[in-house]
Amino acid sequence: MGFIESIFDYILGLGAEVFVPGLMIAIGLIVGMKFREAFNAGIILGVAFIGMNLVIGFMLDALTPAAQDLAEMTGIDLTAVDGGWTTAATLSWAWPYAFLMFPIQLIINGIMLFFNWTKTLNVDLWNVWGKIFTAVAITGVTGNLYIALVGASVIVVVELLLSDLNQPSIEKVTGIPGVTVSHGMNILTVTLMPIDWVLRRFKFFNKKMDANALREKIGVFAENNVMGFIIGILLGFAAGYSIADALILAMQAAAALTLFPMIAKLFMEALSPLSEAINEFMKKRFKGREMYIGLDWPILAGSSEVWVAIILTVPFTLLLAFILPGNAVLPFAGILNIGLAVPALIVTSGNLLRMMVLSISATPVFLYVSTYFTDIITDLARTTNAVALEEGQRLTWSTVEYPVFRFILTELGSFTLIGIGMVVAWILLFLFYRQQMTKRNEEFKAEVEEVA
Repeated sequence: MGFIESIFDYILGLGAEVFVPGLMIAIGLIVGMKFREAFNAGIILGVAFIGMNLVIGFMLDALTPAAQDLAEMTGIDLTAVDGGWTTAATLSWAWPYAFLMFPIQLIINGIMLFFNWTKTLNVDLWNVWGKIFTAVAITGVTGNLYIALVGASVIVVVELLLSDLNQPSIEKVTGIPGVTVSHGMNILTVTLMPIDWVLRRFKFFNKKMDANALREKIGVFAENNVMGFIIGILLGFAAGYSIADALILAMQAAAALTLFPMIAKLFMEALSPLSEAINEFMKKRFKGREMYIGLDWPILAGSSEVWVAIILTVPFTLLLAFILPGNAVLPFAGILNIGLAVPALIVTSGNLLRMMVLSISATPVFLYVSTYFTDIITDLARTTNAVALEEGQRLTWSTVEYPVFRFILTELGSFTLIGIGMVVAWILLFLFYRQQMTKRNEEFKAEVEEVA
């Protein structure tokens, strides 16, 4: 058992920038690509991951301190410390049974592909820690390892089903054929869709409001570099920065928003030939079958709408943290909520106005669920010693990804009436989501055929 665990630890320790390109080179060779083509595509994919993660890190390093200064200026005194996703990941990997989730995900994905229950091959294996965190949360509530592993396995299945449904929308955003996002954060799309459906009933919210539409309306002020500069300087002033520091932050935000689309093109360059080769392989051997490559969310980071929505939501998040009764969490390390903006991008097809409404509407859910998980995360930190806590200190993750579904699974694992009722409601929401996305995907297909 220890030997198997060490193998998985070594593979995952390589990181997405090494592991995923290596896996894609192997897949490329299996489906008949020439070695030089597969090798070149794999290396470019690795470069794209490194480049995108560097810019995302640069963006977060620049903006997070400003957002945190803004939080401190509010004078809010809340008891739970927000450790962000990195702390949650550290605690997840410290769980004694963490290594089991890796083979479980591979086996489930393999079975679903074999029986044609999914079209997605999920190569985003590093983010298996999200399923581990779910298992940890369920164990913290139920004390039952087997229920926890079943709950985490449900996440694997739902991720794949949603990856299939979301693929046409993701292809439209990225321009990369045969690629989808298999990150669990997109489970939140199921909960957001009914709100977006209601908003779409109103003409005001149905106007075209993505970055391209803004450029047509307000010209240079909607260019990525200018938009980044404006958002950065406003955040700097709101956080109490000096003029010089605010200008530096503005230029950093401008640089990041300018570079995101440039690096996103590398994903297209790497993945397009791989996707074509895989689908040719499937057509020859499995009539009528196609396969999608499931990747991490950064392939969507080139969308300016994501970052605009993330930054503009910050002041509303702080306000809600202050006024919501029963909230114990001050958003800090996770104050930039990527796990909310990315699903909102998919649900709204990049409509910034509706993205903002969804982001503000869903923020209370994140705060309350992170409050709910505070004792579980704190206990895990103390028992594993993976994170040092002072006496009396409490730890949580303010932007816990897909909070509704994780809460449902913990309640269902305890066989509570609220858990059973909520899972029935969620299944109905999923069916509604599938109906809405199927309709949208057919419209996308008709648009492509009309252009062709």
